[in-house]
Amino acid sequence: MSVLVSVTAWARRIKRDVVMLWFARRHPDTPLLAKALCIFAAAYALSPIDLIPDFIPVLGYLDEALLLPALIWLAVRLLPGHVIDECRMQAQAWMEKEKSRPASYAGAAVIVAIWLGMLYWAASSYLGWGS
Repeated sequence: MSVLVSVTAWARRIKRDVVMLWFARRHPDTPLLAKALCIFAAAYALSPIDLIPDFIPVLGYLDEALLLPALIWLAVRLLPGHVIDECRMQAQAWMEKEKSRPASYAGAAVIVAIWLGMLYWAASSYLGWGS
């Protein structure tokens, strides 16, 4: 198996598991901590806006290469096995039907709020607001 085939299969599993987390957040047997992590990971992954923009060298892809897989791995580890199986089947069926992934505009709003908060903090520190 070539490296390209391995990476493509890994990326496909990541996409499926993000959609699986989207379904797992609503499953009644999902524990509260896992539910919160599923919401965060899915919203971040499905957000049309990145926390670290991709045009920033190295750091731009760091969140997709390290942070996102780590969040997905942790969320999956916290889910019961039957929830994973049910939600993976739902995710696979949804992806085959829709031919795309869902978008999380709430996740995008949170990322915009974080960026605005960081800009406000930087501006207030630089300009001496509040002193």
